Amino acid sequence: MRRKGLSAVAVTVAGALLLAACSSDGSEGNASEEPDTSGGDAPNELTFMFRGGEYDKLAYETAIAAFEEETGAEVNMIITDADQYATKLQAAIAGNQVPDVFYIESGRMQGYVYANVLADLTEYVDQATIDNVWDFGTTAYRFDKETGEMGTGALYGLPKDVGPFGFGYNTVMFEEAGIEPPSPTEPLTFDEFVDIAKQLTQDTDGDGELDQWGTGLNVTWNSQAFIWGAGADWISEDNKTVTVDTPEFAEALQWFADLGLVEGVTPSAEQAQTLDTYQRWMAGEIGFFPVAPWDIATYNDVAANNPEVFGYDVIPYPVANEGDDWSTWLGSLGIAVSENSKNKELAAQLATYLSTNLEAQKILAENKVQIPNLIDYATGEWIETDAEATGWPANSQAFLDIAMEKGRPLPGTWTYTPEWYDNFWIGIENVVDNGSQTAADFLAAKQPEMQMLLDQSWVSAEQAKAAG
Repeated sequence: MRRKGLSAVAVTVAGALLLAACSSDGSEGNASEEPDTSGGDAPNELTFMFRGGEYDKLAYETAIAAFEEETGAEVNMIITDADQYATKLQAAIAGNQVPDVFYIESGRMQGYVYANVLADLTEYVDQATIDNVWDFGTTAYRFDKETGEMGTGALYGLPKDVGPFGFGYNTVMFEEAGIEPPSPTEPLTFDEFVDIAKQLTQDTDGDGELDQWGTGLNVTWNSQAFIWGAGADWISEDNKTVTVDTPEFAEALQWFADLGLVEGVTPSAEQAQTLDTYQRWMAGEIGFFPVAPWDIATYNDVAANNPEVFGYDVIPYPVANEGDDWSTWLGSLGIAVSENSKNKELAAQLATYLSTNLEAQKILAENKVQIPNLIDYATGEWIETDAEATGWPANSQAFLDIAMEKGRPLPGTWTYTPEWYDNFWIGIENVVDNGSQTAADFLAAKQPEMQMLLDQSWVSAEQAKAAG
């Protein structure tokens, strides 16, 4: 009989902390007092606006203090939560109070470029520096205004980070069940994954109710790796055609839905509402769950306080068949500079420092808010000694594998607007939660809706190009 080490209240508190880190919720002070986001006036003044949790805030305070000491700059940091960041940035742009340096999402970059909001950073960053940063981290912020093509052309941002969305397992749960740990390099097949998940799904206290499950995955953020692992995708290579109506896609989505509907290895929708699977994972009730860099600090706190029920490591995502290649999504936030900054060169220096300076990267990685952007440091000293010394998972090599070759951008990344991709999730509960619709029927209906929105996105891109 296992005694759960976290009460529901404790898990909710831990979950709130982790959601703050994951969603970059770092607002502070009186919400009614809007800070002045405008750029600095004096030659050495800069305003840096970003979103982040408490871990991000502490890390950036340290990194920026070092930048100020090195350059003599005075940096006004403005931090906001993830839900409000885009709105506040839009308001700052509309009110002509654009910060000197600020976060951008690559999916919003094209519109900002055509509106002349972003400075071209190409001349400020040497090629040797670019070559030592993860390829996706720079490609995501390149845009050719003439051709309208993403991933090439001028550099309108530098990566704050690359975010490898890894997969993990509860090491304590596996040990108690007598199950051999998964390979750190070779993915499980879907069948193997289900078999282990069934073994982990148990009534541990003998009251006739399940209180431990093999997994508990959110379809919106967790299904991509499984769809890709079955050889399917949302969009064609030229980003012009929606491709969800294929047998491979339908089979993978139905398999994902059946983890709960048929196999019973996930909490029900009702149980997830009582305590979501994110919190159940930290309470030692979930065997497999995503693990990303922004989770590490909080997961470590939970593991240190509740070692009898929670420990974790990182593994590859499962694939449909043995020998199939695995992948997962690789995200990024960018650091951009205002085209109208009065201190553009110094602002570009700050963006470059936060993105590519070795000491800054060490600070950010040590505080466990991201893996290092610098390839030589990440694949050398960091993975060999610094990661383990600062509390990263034993198999943090998996994060580097994702950054190097296993990571893929979310499907809406390279299109002018992501509405076509967002539409996919409308009604998905009919497939995964209540089973009132088969995956095949859902996808057949979605294909024309999504294609229409994708076509509109390309029209909007042409209109913005002509207006710009």
